[in-house]
Amino acid sequence: MTRKTLPTALLALAVLCGCGGAAETAASPSPGAAAAKDKKHQFESAKADCMKQKGFKYIPYVRPEPKGTDEGRRRMAGDYQAMKKYREKYGFGVFAIHVYPKELGNPQVKPDDPGQVNPNFKIQSSLSKAQSQAFRKAMDSCEVTSANQVFGLQLKPGADYFGEASKASNRAVRTTVNSDPQLVELATAMATCLKGKGYAIADTTPMAMGDRGYKEFSAQEDKLGRAQFDDVPDVAPPPKEDEVPMIYAPTLTPEQAKPYLTKEIKAALDDLECGKDFYPAYLPKETAIRERVDEQYGM
Repeated sequence: MTRKTLPTALLALAVLCGCGGAAETAASPSPGAAAAKDKKHQFESAKADCMKQKGFKYIPYVRPEPKGTDEGRRRMAGDYQAMKKYREKYGFGVFAIHVYPKELGNPQVKPDDPGQVNPNFKIQSSLSKAQSQAFRKAMDSCEVTSANQVFGLQLKPGADYFGEASKASNRAVRTTVNSDPQLVELATAMATCLKGKGYAIADTTPMAMGDRGYKEFSAQEDKLGRAQFDDVPDVAPPPKEDEVPMIYAPTLTPEQAKPYLTKEIKAALDDLECGKDFYPAYLPKETAIRERVDEQYGM
């Protein structure tokens, strides 16, 4: 899970919904999706009650689940043809959100379906800067309190709910897949192939090979975004293990983003060719792990 910071009032939408990148690895609903959805509604109601106690209006909102498709399920199983079809258009799923903003749910663009718009975006964007900061602080506290209450978690006061969920997910994937002998062998072969194509590979562990492309182009996106902000460092701090990267998403028109997507598509197809044996073994395991953690944290 990658969180993005967006310009001006759009930041409110990102922090309210915990928006992430349009990653290729977005999972389809699991068998326990109905129970998980009920928990999400309980979580939202608890947040609303908590916010009311702190003097703020908050409307319980659960984002509609995207409908799964056979092709999407095949892609998540590592099917070569399904992955190739996706990557030929979207690359790793980074700059595509700027080229196809409505299709991929770019929060900088109003969707056609009103149900996709978090009503709390309008509430927070109507507040003054000071009020908005107080709203965000109250929300941070209520997310932790409500998550502990509804999901039985033990998050400490002051914790970042979405950040803790992402760290738990990344940690679970890393400790499982990186010790899998089959995946280690396949990841090493994939890295050797990519080096032969001229790509620099610093980390050949299975998890690193599984998300290297998305991370590489997210870093490029972040660099462009930071250049558009006056109050953030131009260079991102070194990431910590399992830490959630904060991406400063730039404002780009589809025409401005297309050259970046073109390069991304080539890199994604090269990555797929080298990983055609790796992905069918890796993706089902990664997806199953992340689904378990997502249900635990109510994601």
